Amino acid sequence: MLMLNEKPLLLIGNPNNRRTTGLQEARKQMGMRPATVVSYEKLLRTWRQGGSLAELVQSDCPAPLIRLDAPGEDWDVERGLLHLGATDSKVPSHTMSNDRVPGFEGSACGLPSDRISSAQMQMTGKEGFSAEEALTLEQQWGRIYAPAQWFRGWKACLDRMGQEAREVWPDVQFWNDPAEIGMMFDKRDCQTHLKKHGIPVPPLLPSSESIECWELLRAAMDVSGMHRVFVKLAYGSGASGVVAYQVNPRTGAEMAITTVGMESVQGQTVFYNQGKLQKYTRQDEIRTLLDWLCAEGAQMERWMPKATLDQRAYDIRQLMMAGQVGHAVMRLSHTPITNLHLRNERMLPAEAGLNELHLSMIQKAARDTMRAFPNSWSAGIDVMLTSGMNPRAYVLDVNPFGDLLYRVKHEGMSPYEWEMKLLRKEPVRHD
Repeated sequence: MLMLNEKPLLLIGNPNNRRTTGLQEARKQMGMRPATVVSYEKLLRTWRQGGSLAELVQSDCPAPLIRLDAPGEDWDVERGLLHLGATDSKVPSHTMSNDRVPGFEGSACGLPSDRISSAQMQMTGKEGFSAEEALTLEQQWGRIYAPAQWFRGWKACLDRMGQEAREVWPDVQFWNDPAEIGMMFDKRDCQTHLKKHGIPVPPLLPSSESIECWELLRAAMDVSGMHRVFVKLAYGSGASGVVAYQVNPRTGAEMAITTVGMESVQGQTVFYNQGKLQKYTRQDEIRTLLDWLCAEGAQMERWMPKATLDQRAYDIRQLMMAGQVGHAVMRLSHTPITNLHLRNERMLPAEAGLNELHLSMIQKAARDTMRAFPNSWSAGIDVMLTSGMNPRAYVLDVNPFGDLLYRVKHEGMSPYEWEMKLLRKEPVRHD
């Protein structure tokens, strides 16, 4: 059996974007053959036409190592995944590995749903498009389109890629296993999985029923006494659909800090990524925002005070590859949300003077997290330390595509160069 460093690399991603070009440049720098690239857009179009992955690859070649990259930053791909996730899609799709179909949970706030029509989706707060509508959508920059439907499409895509690749090459190996990528993407499933493996995660908001609207969210917060929570779109990334929400238990005053903007378009509320944080204090706006988030599917967890440096809260993106800790970036902010694309400050742990004990706590949490995904080779693990004299480490998020880090070196190499070094010199088997 070929070791990973002897296998050709097949990259399924979006050609010419910064991820693909960064990886190809790293392979060139390390003296490796370029990866063969299959675009998501072509694969999705082939499926719609009744074809399969086998038509886009050389099946008589040795079984490759397949790297599935992020599907974002391509409008045709986004529309294709919305099409695949439509309830009336005619694209054949293998059954999802997760029995819970995202976005179709029963709700005390809306209609119980085995099947939900487009009209019913609007009644329950979910956004939905038919398969035909999805392919004709015109892009509105920043708009968040039907996230539960998008994720259904993405899960179906992952499942089908995994099955078709194994049909072509029975001994194929994946950089990150498709099923585990799907689990990492769903914050609810991921945090539940980590908790089962004994990895500290922020406590969930306890509730005796599914929370799919603002009213049930408020009730659960009142009963639990958890008056500060993060409400996170279960399938979002880059702070998309993240709300830091708090309620004054004495006065009932509410505040929500988020990147999500809202506007009315032809009588319908449209949600979009604003690119900067804003604060909502009016109950009607907060209710509209949280009704939408909860209906689409949200992770609700305790808003825990993070450790600070010079009055800025921080967490750390720790890159893991082949069981080894690599590049680490501190993300500092005067707000509760630290994502770097919001122009928050970045700093290396050594520059910040992070002591060895705290750094080892972060690295241990990241190592333990990757052990919970035995068939995946790399991920960016977001870890926070609590404030106070005796901090604890908690895992906030697991990003299967978390190696796109700019201006950060480890052992003198960029993240992609380091990955290629490990692939070339320290091949890994997924047993």
